[in-house]
Amino acid sequence: MGRLSVGCAGLLALSLLVACSEARTPQRAAAPEAAPDVAVVVTPLDRAGNVPTDEPVVVSAQGGTLKSVRVTGRQGELPGVISADRTRWRSNRTARPGATYTVTSVAVNPDGRERRSTSTFSTVKATKTFDIEQLTPSKDYTGLTVGVGMPIMIAFDQPVTDRVSVERNLIVRTSKPVHGAWHWFDDRHVDFRPDEYWPAHTRVRLEARLAGVRGGEGLYGKRDVTLDFKIGRSQITKGSTQEHVLHVVRDGKRVRSMPMSAGKGGVWKYYTTSGVHLAMSREPVTIMTSPGIGPGQAGYYRLTVYNTVRISNSGEYVHSAPWSVGSQGNSNVSHGCVNVSPANAKWFIDNTLIGDPIIITGTPRKLEPTNGWGHWQESWKQWLQWSSTKDGPTLPLDI
Repeated sequence: MGRLSVGCAGLLALSLLVACSEARTPQRAAAPEAAPDVAVVVTPLDRAGNVPTDEPVVVSAQGGTLKSVRVTGRQGELPGVISADRTRWRSNRTARPGATYTVTSVAVNPDGRERRSTSTFSTVKATKTFDIEQLTPSKDYTGLTVGVGMPIMIAFDQPVTDRVSVERNLIVRTSKPVHGAWHWFDDRHVDFRPDEYWPAHTRVRLEARLAGVRGGEGLYGKRDVTLDFKIGRSQITKGSTQEHVLHVVRDGKRVRSMPMSAGKGGVWKYYTTSGVHLAMSREPVTIMTSPGIGPGQAGYYRLTVYNTVRISNSGEYVHSAPWSVGSQGNSNVSHGCVNVSPANAKWFIDNTLIGDPIIITGTPRKLEPTNGWGHWQESWKQWLQWSSTKDGPTLPLDI
């Protein structure tokens, strides 16, 4: 019995010792699980072909963020913007036709582990290209400081049928808020004007981002074009064929009144057109001939006229007419032009900017919107009928 008791006591002591020993042994913490790799999704898909030039490139990171994205090709890099949370990148320019692009991205997971992704795609080929044939205002023709009525006028060298694609890549930026719209006169001509005259002293930039833009079936833009110009002071000239006086108002103040003589009428072509004209050119010397009448016929004339400001395509000018000074201010005797004295004509040509509005009223013959730069003859509602993307504010121009 005694030995048994001792054995039991020893066993108990040993158990307590083991228990205490186990209690003092620290437990090892489980290792944290590693974050999964980030997944990168790119569209267009790798090795895709005949991709439309206006299809955006989109790179998305799932389970992480984007560190960098580059889309490069032989014709240059395709720019883009990344989202605020850096999970999505999207190109913001049109790709070039017939080009192969490589999309290279680096994404990181929450642990900082990087994943590099590379893919390629090719765009649809062009069968022909289009370009801007004429752009107005221009340095040589109008000068780059113009009047408050001046439209932006684009003439293309090929007919454009995809007007929406082209128009949405014609970006107008201004230093002052402007609300305006583009207007298609036909498949080769698209013009921009504000709903009201430009604010005086506004800086304007046209960004025609046409490189690679689809203009029709197999037709793509050849290049980008940028134009910077400035709106000058506000000068608006108004005259009535009934009152026989031109009043020039600059920045809200009348600066000159000029007796005038307008078209004598009788025959339709001899009426001065009524409406909102724009100064289209300033010519020190102009040779004027009778419209539709040749030498030897009744009514034929050929005159050398000085200090002329053209206001339409139907042969109307504000010009010096020393032969009609006696009628200026009291009667209409011209063949359709606005006659003023030599001194007033010299002042007017020296003080007029291309694009200044010249408003004539009082005759039954209305200026057609396509007669010269009769853009302001259309109401805003009429103007918008020929816009593909409708109206909106211009983008800001940082100076």
